[in-house]
Amino acid sequence: MEKPAPTLYPVHELIVRRWSPYWFHPRPILRADLLSLLEAARWAPSSYNEQPWRFLFAERSDPVAHTQMVECLIEGNRTWAREAPVLMLALTCRLFARDGSENAACEHDLGQAAAFLSLEAAARGLAVHQMSGIEHDRIRQTYQIPDDVTPVTALAIGYSAPLESVPDRYRDRQARDRERIPIESFVFAGQWGSPAAFFDD
Repeated sequence: MEKPAPTLYPVHELIVRRWSPYWFHPRPILRADLLSLLEAARWAPSSYNEQPWRFLFAERSDPVAHTQMVECLIEGNRTWAREAPVLMLALTCRLFARDGSENAACEHDLGQAAAFLSLEAAARGLAVHQMSGIEHDRIRQTYQIPDDVTPVTALAIGYSAPLESVPDRYRDRQARDRERIPIESFVFAGQWGSPAAFFDD
């Protein structure tokens, strides 16, 4: 299933095609494709080239590891996310490795890595659903996370399921029209809340 973004201005095809399904096809992901997704994340920009992102990884082909990761999600995400062939937890290192100081951009940089990964997934016919609903304390206990590393989000990765195979409780979400707030509501000039002048052209 595809659900292209109804963009107002021309953007790259991968941005149009990228979306977050709520139900995945059980088809496994080729290891070569997974490695390419992670390679895309590796080349995301970061403050001082620190690359503060870290990922914990589990495949459905390993039921014990996959179930363990599913249990690190909040209840509302477990039902649909357990269908994804790959789950990842996204974490960030809060301190610079070079001097131990606080990295104020670490979550921003993790977001860029996740975005690069998501666009590479779209290029390969895959989909990524990112979620903030995770059990932080459970993740720390389960995976023995160091104190200076913070769990931030989770990612479900796979092939979007055909709409007819999506359970009723998720079908409306899977089929729902894609929407975004207009550009002028988040791009300001001169002062906060004042849309940039070029929107009047």
